[in-house]
Amino acid sequence: MRKLTKMMAGVVSVAAAAALVAGTVTMASAATNDPPKGVTPAAYDIVGVGSNTTEYVMDAISVGYNKTVKTHNVNNPDFYSYDALPEGVNVPGKYNIKPKAGCAVIARPDGSGAGIGALDTTQVIKYKGGSYQCVDFARSSGGRKPTYPADKPGGIVFVAFAKDAITWAARSAAKGGTNAPASLNTAQLKAIFTCKDTNWSQVGGKAGKIKVYLPQAGSGTLSTWEKFMGITNLGACVSQAPEENEGTYAGFNNPNAVFIWSIGAYVAQKYHSAACGKTPTKSQNAFGCNLTGFIVPEKISGTNPLSSGKVPTINPNFPSTYWRTVYNVAKYWTGTADHLSPKDNHIFGSRSQKGYICSNAAAQTTIRDYGFVTTGLCGSTT
Repeated sequence: MRKLTKMMAGVVSVAAAAALVAGTVTMASAATNDPPKGVTPAAYDIVGVGSNTTEYVMDAISVGYNKTVKTHNVNNPDFYSYDALPEGVNVPGKYNIKPKAGCAVIARPDGSGAGIGALDTTQVIKYKGGSYQCVDFARSSGGRKPTYPADKPGGIVFVAFAKDAITWAARSAAKGGTNAPASLNTAQLKAIFTCKDTNWSQVGGKAGKIKVYLPQAGSGTLSTWEKFMGITNLGACVSQAPEENEGTYAGFNNPNAVFIWSIGAYVAQKYHSAACGKTPTKSQNAFGCNLTGFIVPEKISGTNPLSSGKVPTINPNFPSTYWRTVYNVAKYWTGTADHLSPKDNHIFGSRSQKGYICSNAAAQTTIRDYGFVTTGLCGSTT
């Protein structure tokens, strides 16, 4: 489910309040509309959709950015990031959003692939003599796929902003434990996720028929894991019922269950977020809640996915083959060296371009608070 945080009157500026996205915020005890009641993105605002993995960090970044917008107008747009699912929902399905004033209602994009599809096919509307996209960017936790629009005029540009890693997950000891072994290597993981090995006893665990779960089609985490595993077609043993990065799915309460998890998302939920239904403290993240549920991230080749310490991070020694870059994706622009429009460069561009995400100290801190690793590649479009 999506976390409803409580913002007291006077804490957030009008510009920031306009940026608080659907399913992530509520004013006092009132329910949240999508976006918040009374707020409709203008045609010239910057609106994004897509990845579950990076939705909360982009929610927080959007609030920080909008605090810098002193006068909201065509030359000073607000920045919005719609979550993959609406508030209170943790099962994939068909839900609608109206991205901006004057735009048609569209199916809410759930996942990186859906977000990129919405960006590629976005409606363009007119406003006071200008033309504006209804979807301006897509969040993507996976890299470019051959089926995506090309990196050329008429296509799209992937813009790096942080690093993440992925591992497998199983039921925690606190919830009853698992039949899986304490660690798996790449060969064993490939055998499990390609349905070659179907019992935990085949990979060093206790006897038990493995129940394989993977995220919904279009998930960037899924496509990245498929690359890691060399999977081209999912086997008959795989269920795609659960939403990614959420451990509350009932099927996970089983000693034979196995799933995958963004380690960054787990760090944010477990160590930086309030329990779901609780108001975050000042030291906790305003967006998202602890959805770790039944399962925990597990070791690969004997290496823990988390660093040691009271507040862990992604273990910098985790196998390099399980790391990935996470992106924001924009339309290809011909007039700049990095092929980002001036408007997009202002937010997504590199430090040399003074892009907000890459050059603003608070934005870089936000990336770390939400479990990800900052990178010198931030803003790179190569």
